Amino acid sequence: MTTLQEIMSPKSIAIVGASDNKARIGGRPLAHMIEQKFSGGIFPINPNRDTVQGIKAYSSLLDVKEDLDFILVAVPSQLVVSVLKQAVEKKAKTALIFSSGFSEIGGQGEIYQSQIKKISKDSGLRVIGPNCLGLFNSATNFYPTFTSTIDRATPRPGGISIASQSGAYGSHIYMVAHQRGLGIRYWMTTGNEVDLSVGETIQLMAEDPDVHSIMAYAESVKDGKQFTKALDTARSEKKPVIFMKVGRSEVGAAAANSHTASLAGEDAVYDEVLRAHGAYRVRSTEEMLDVAYATKPRIFPAGKNLGLVTISGGGGVLMADAAFDEGLTVGPMPEDAQDKLKELVPFASPMNPVDVTAQFFNDLSIVPKFTDLMLSRGGYDALIGFWTSVAGSPLLSKPLLSSLKHAMTGYEDKLFINCMVAPEEIVKTYENEGFLCIEDPTRAVVAMSALMFFGEKFNVNKIKKDFKKNKYFINNPQKKLNEIDCSEILRSANLPIVKSSRIENIEDVSSIYENDNNKYVMKILSADIQHKTDVGGVILNIENIDQAKEAFKKINKNVREKAPKAIIDGMMISPMIKGGIECILGAKIDPVFGPIVMFGLGGIYTEVMKDISFAEAPVSSKKAEKMISSLKSKDVFFGARGQPPVDIKSLIEAIVNLSNLIAANSDWVDQVEMNPILVSENRVVALDALIVTK
Repeated sequence: MTTLQEIMSPKSIAIVGASDNKARIGGRPLAHMIEQKFSGGIFPINPNRDTVQGIKAYSSLLDVKEDLDFILVAVPSQLVVSVLKQAVEKKAKTALIFSSGFSEIGGQGEIYQSQIKKISKDSGLRVIGPNCLGLFNSATNFYPTFTSTIDRATPRPGGISIASQSGAYGSHIYMVAHQRGLGIRYWMTTGNEVDLSVGETIQLMAEDPDVHSIMAYAESVKDGKQFTKALDTARSEKKPVIFMKVGRSEVGAAAANSHTASLAGEDAVYDEVLRAHGAYRVRSTEEMLDVAYATKPRIFPAGKNLGLVTISGGGGVLMADAAFDEGLTVGPMPEDAQDKLKELVPFASPMNPVDVTAQFFNDLSIVPKFTDLMLSRGGYDALIGFWTSVAGSPLLSKPLLSSLKHAMTGYEDKLFINCMVAPEEIVKTYENEGFLCIEDPTRAVVAMSALMFFGEKFNVNKIKKDFKKNKYFINNPQKKLNEIDCSEILRSANLPIVKSSRIENIEDVSSIYENDNNKYVMKILSADIQHKTDVGGVILNIENIDQAKEAFKKINKNVREKAPKAIIDGMMISPMIKGGIECILGAKIDPVFGPIVMFGLGGIYTEVMKDISFAEAPVSSKKAEKMISSLKSKDVFFGARGQPPVDIKSLIEAIVNLSNLIAANSDWVDQVEMNPILVSENRVVALDALIVTK
């Protein structure tokens, strides 16, 4: 089992393609390690020179008599495979490939990359890249990278590490982190990921005792199981993973088969998977750096009740609005505690935000008194103080810091973020005393929200759902399915589908009508037609036999004209059912993360509102309920404006059963959709059924 230390702390490195020119790709890593005094053995490989940057050079890896742990490859793509074969012969542990010209260009490059993958798999040689910018370990001055950031910003060892699929953006993250004063221990870029991926890098960082927080960047994930395992490891180790996922899929292209395929686009699934496995997804580099910075005290509030203390009423309102946007609670102080605050400052606003007003300038002792009351009586999980530029005043900065230190005595387990504008040297004095300082109040609230997210995830025990696959397994019918076929399969999994009858000719219509008072719907039955309304294949509100016979003729005519190649299996007729909220319940096999179940508003609102929640299947009843309560429209399900709640129990059961069905039959089922599924006070029933097989 590879460890991060084996990759990041080798005893020796050979640089194949080493250059005497410090500015070139093959020269930069050698220059970095010479300047930073890497203590291990360095062996430049260059058949055209006796020395490279003052160090003895060798013609090939095989000419080096010493053991080689790490091989850095900076030669044209057509030479890489032969270099790796030599690396295997030298029994090297790791090879890092700068070279480009592989799968990113296709053709011969794809062939080269497949050969690299085979060498890695067959030999056990760990390969990073190709087409990557390298890595570093700031604690050992190991710099096999050609990034230019090292020249201007020598890394400071710390507890934060960076894993990035992109080299250039990984360098950007490092540079802004350095400018922010963050110590970065490990930095690794993975490029084309022929072997080592961002997911495995997160795993290795999560297992390393010197890492306390992880920043990660990726455009895609190849191995979903490995990726989620890495996130679970980080969560179990209480190490925040601050993740930036970029690249939204063209979901419209996936809409041919079902709404489910369209709505469960790549980005929506990533969003749910990251959240479910405890990684916090950021929307910008600034947010990533704010959150990483805020993890330094290693305090993750377990609740979401936020206390706000401010010298500005406007600043307090701004933070309260930001807290609302983030889903945090800004609970009021207890009334007797409010009375105490009013005794201290009669014209203060004692609710929450607690406004100490300009009296702050006259009597700084009110700061610890207010703060102590908020912490001892308010029940807040964390505090943010808004001091604006006052904290940067040479006259007030030291006494304010002294007051805040006094206020936090006995509350060292509570997180306090200061919103302040001050010179760097003053900010450092606050940080040295354990206080976080973020200039912008909204950014401070967002960072706090992230820490509370981690606090929640770190304190939740992962419950493995008891899933009996055999109970939900269905033999593959080995054919394309029409809607009657789909309905029967779903009904066998205890899913609520309206009962339909099949009619093959117009004479069969008569047997359907036992009660002429009922209204019926007639639909074309064909495995070749999934969107029936598009071909005129649906007629509603059929009241009698004559209308039914007319509908039969009309649907047949419409379909023959608009889908002449479709194989027709007859018609299906079922009772018209009205009343309730139109929803969609679906499932699909995601190519990265496997079975996914989705639920949300359906019918005509499906694509318009896109109020949908997702979860990896199978789900528990608790998770299914959370899917419902996470919707923007959740109140209509639990009772809104005097309306009764829907049959939540049956709805949860339907979500769970569908998730079990897709998980148990993922080898042959690709998509399942029930749209609409009507949900009301006393009934949950699907009016339409679709199963797309692989």
